[in-house]
Amino acid sequence: MDTERTHVRSGVEVRQAAAAFAQPIAEQGALQLLTSFGPFIAACVAMYLVFPVSYPLTLALAVPTGALLVRVFIIQHDCGHGSFFASHRANALVGRLCSLITLTPFANWGRQHGLHHADWNNLDRKGGGADIYSSCLTVRAYSALSPRQRLLYRLPRHPLIANVLLPPLVFVLLYRLPFDTPQAWRRERWSVHLTNLALAAAFGALVVMFGWREVLLIHLPIMVVASIAGVWLFSVQHRFESARWTAKGDWSFADAALQGSSWFGLPPFLHWLTGNIGFHHVHHLNPRVPSYRLRAAHEAVHALLPIRPLSILGALRAPWLTLWDEAAGRLVRFCDVEKAAA
Repeated sequence: MDTERTHVRSGVEVRQAAAAFAQPIAEQGALQLLTSFGPFIAACVAMYLVFPVSYPLTLALAVPTGALLVRVFIIQHDCGHGSFFASHRANALVGRLCSLITLTPFANWGRQHGLHHADWNNLDRKGGGADIYSSCLTVRAYSALSPRQRLLYRLPRHPLIANVLLPPLVFVLLYRLPFDTPQAWRRERWSVHLTNLALAAAFGALVVMFGWREVLLIHLPIMVVASIAGVWLFSVQHRFESARWTAKGDWSFADAALQGSSWFGLPPFLHWLTGNIGFHHVHHLNPRVPSYRLRAAHEAVHALLPIRPLSILGALRAPWLTLWDEAAGRLVRFCDVEKAAA
């Protein structure tokens, strides 16, 4: 009983500690806009200037430019949570502006992402659209599938497919359609179509000014880099070596945040570049904490309940962890299940 009370008290205390940072600061938000959009636009301009001289150098510049686009996406992510600014209108305006750069419909993605926050790391998760990164089968459930079903489940989750091939297809093609959006979500479905119209106008203007070849060969590599990096970041936030997944009856908000979301131990510059999303356990404790306050919130939470960070090496191994072994209480690889069954 004492352990249970301590556990409950700790959950309440850490949520209160995170909540203390859930108020946006207008000046910091404005600075984040400047240091996100400014470098990204400058990097795009550099690619256009270098393109006539050397395309290999243009491709090389797509790497830092795509990384900067991840930072822009984090602003859109914050706006979707209503956390970047205190004003709902400002969040919506900036979020829609970001969507023209990230190619991600603001309202539709935001509501789908809200479902992820409703029951992440839940083995009985049902909602959230066609998101293979927020769902997980148990070893028992996977073993009960037919050979064909196991192949269909396993194939899209292979690291090369899930983390390299699919991300550009999702952002460039699938987000152009409300493919997994319920019919009742009229506003969200309209956001997809209106975003497409705005993108057609924006890229149409670029094509008129620079030509379709230049626009395609510059912006497609940027999206490839950004989508691969962004999806990898998202996937390792809930699937890593020490992550805990639970059935619905055992799921609790604080435990899912602290034990089912990662604190990615990145160097300071990479935390800046990724909008502090590596402090993901704090983000799940309170999604209203803006990204520019996540580090401070993490320090307050960590003082109450220390969490072990996820290393870069652990994050590189994480994409292979795809099934939950209920007996061992940990994530395992498909090949581990096959070896055990052999």
